[in-house]
Amino acid sequence: MPGPARPDPETQELRVQQVKREAEELRQAAEADSGEEAEEHARRADKASYLKEKLEERADAERGSGED
Repeated sequence: MPGPARPDPETQELRVQQVKREAEELRQAAEADSGEEAEEHARRADKASYLKEKLEERADAERGSGED
């Protein structure tokens, strides 16, 4: 009997990249010299967070498709 399905390694790697990108953008936002620069990094962090969530949904779907 096979174990639980795992998400595609590419999906996992992309998710890890977005986690790192989000953390880096948040760090840069905190260290920004201007409010405009901080806002730009915050927007990038938000985008990375959104993409991370979508990749988590994709991983869940990949795991679910292996249960049939």
